[in-house]
Amino acid sequence: MKRGIAIYGSTGSIGTQALEVIKQLPDMLQLEVLIANTNVDLLTKQALEFQPNVVVIIDESKYEIVSKNLTHSNIIVYAGIDAACDVLSMDSIDMVLTATVGFSGLRPTIAAINANKTIALANKETLVVAGHYITQLAKEKGVNILPVDSEHSAIFQCLAGEFHNPIEKIILTASGGPLRGKSLNELKYVTKSIALQHPNWSMGAKISIDSATLMNKGLECIEAKWLFNLSADKIDVIVHPQSIIHSIVQFEDGSMKAQLGLPDMKLPIQYALTYPQRFKNNFERFDFLKYPTLTFEKPDIVAFSCLTLALEAMQKGGNMPCVLNAANEIAVQAFLEDKITFLQIAEIVDKALQNAIFCSNPTIEELIETNNLVRMSCL
Repeated sequence: MKRGIAIYGSTGSIGTQALEVIKQLPDMLQLEVLIANTNVDLLTKQALEFQPNVVVIIDESKYEIVSKNLTHSNIIVYAGIDAACDVLSMDSIDMVLTATVGFSGLRPTIAAINANKTIALANKETLVVAGHYITQLAKEKGVNILPVDSEHSAIFQCLAGEFHNPIEKIILTASGGPLRGKSLNELKYVTKSIALQHPNWSMGAKISIDSATLMNKGLECIEAKWLFNLSADKIDVIVHPQSIIHSIVQFEDGSMKAQLGLPDMKLPIQYALTYPQRFKNNFERFDFLKYPTLTFEKPDIVAFSCLTLALEAMQKGGNMPCVLNAANEIAVQAFLEDKITFLQIAEIVDKALQNAIFCSNPTIEELIETNNLVRMSCL
């Protein structure tokens, strides 16, 4: 039987690539719902091409435009976050791909878990902000959370058949982003256009800046802690500029498994959407002869202090990762709007962590309050 898919964040980088995957596997995957934030034109184009049962535009002011664009189709149109969460309980949906960026992914992920839908998780901030709550809720509901991030998909694939074997540590690989090798002094003069030029991956603006600061790798460490039930001391980061080895698992006996492939998000997206099966595709294949040398180096935690801040927040736990995420989202947006310098991103996050009131075992309501308070203080 076909697997019914809902995509939350269909017009973003992950969402658009997921639709390419779905197009290649029409006998396996059936698109049921498209949800987008504000991009009316692309949402309309996607809806007309894939003909889902429902589309939702989060920005309620754009409901009339989307509805008019789809007048001559059989597609039902809704608007608003409440509607988006409600439609995820549709019987025809088997899996929800959370492909949006930031804290906004938390509520729909909770709604999907409560509706007993399998989660294909591309929104790392959900586990960064509320990892304990989300993993506990998923366990109670018997819901699987399948990772979509290339690093976490790599770990997940390496653990196939190994789930009862103790892990000594996992190693998340980082490309180093567009600023790898630059000194702290050189980073003072980094502009938005430079920071957005990732050498290996095609990503949205927010995640591209996170990659440039290495905050993205820190967020991925926190996500990995919850996905694979690991303590902070079993998670390591190494810079691998070629982005061919996507992550490594080292077991208790010292043996290591790594998952390799070209830097293409469609592969981990397909693996999540079709798990546990693998299906043939036409994606470009990796050729060892084109990559005769794979290199590795330690991350520069002095120049790229966002990684250090994230690891410290992970170690402290409680609501500190929520504080980290909220401050980072505000700071990155300010940088993208040319309101602050590149190095001020880390300064804003550091200040927020120092000023926050620590809560060791926060409820979901306390995490939402933490998020709101930090955002207000950083504005």
